[in-house]
Amino acid sequence: MKQILFTFLMLFVIGMLSCRRNQVDPDIKEYDKQQILSYISANGITGMVRDTSGGDTTGIYYKIIDQGTGPALNYPDAISYVYTLKTFDNKYITADTVTDHYYGLVGHLAPKGLVLAIHNIMKYRGTKMRILMPSHLAYGLAGAGSGSSSVVNGRIAGNQCLDYTIYIVPDQVKYDDLVIRNYMTANSLSGYTKITTGVDSGLYYKITTVGTGSTINNNSTVQVEYKGSLMNNTVFDDHSSTAVSFSDLGGGSSIEGFAAALKMSRGGGVISVLIPSRLGYGVSGSSGTIPSNACLRFDINSITVVQ
Repeated sequence: MKQILFTFLMLFVIGMLSCRRNQVDPDIKEYDKQQILSYISANGITGMVRDTSGGDTTGIYYKIIDQGTGPALNYPDAISYVYTLKTFDNKYITADTVTDHYYGLVGHLAPKGLVLAIHNIMKYRGTKMRILMPSHLAYGLAGAGSGSSSVVNGRIAGNQCLDYTIYIVPDQVKYDDLVIRNYMTANSLSGYTKITTGVDSGLYYKITTVGTGSTINNNSTVQVEYKGSLMNNTVFDDHSSTAVSFSDLGGGSSIEGFAAALKMSRGGGVISVLIPSRLGYGVSGSSGTIPSNACLRFDINSITVVQ
């Protein structure tokens, strides 16, 4: 009987120790701390502060780049932010702020470290911050993603600390306009006119060929050849050699910015438009190819009015 009890106790202790290694405990916190301090030293990072919000440290290190203002954010608040992210081992890097957009509730963010960082440290819209996040508040032992962690951007390996830079967008309309203007500068675009009033305000357009055919309105049916791209020049929709038919332009057959471009044109016209996110696919994005709150470019090179 004693031998049975002894065996049972040994199995229980082994099981508890095994579970302990897979959970957040002082050992993993200390491991994360050493990883972060070594990363700061190796990369010559300055100005980092250790988070002590709530009294007990989370293990997050951070640096406020720009301080936002206004009411403090709470868990039910919806926010839009852009970010860059890489793991300490440099095997996962995502740094394209055109595609790295998020829109949702503060309390629904992932990983857990983002909730703490945004709610407790960033606090306000308009804040830009660099965050060194310990692995136990990131994706833990399991990591995240699919494929092999040996392939860059394949997945986040287990026990990886994360290097985030996050900007909480305070005003989407103003931010979209800045994105569009920066895009025009980076791509040496000129000759665009901005609509400043009405439902299509914020849209930029350039008519390169004035059509001589029929005018276009909400009830028109048109066949259009066009190409749609994000503002990192990634093409998401290419019908530049095959016409697509659109009708009921006022009823949602196309996004608002695209319909507005057609209605500024005539049959035979050629127009390019730079569309703010609210006149595009808005906060929801589309089909995994267009991120939340994405500004868009459409080059419409052939318009035929059918009726």
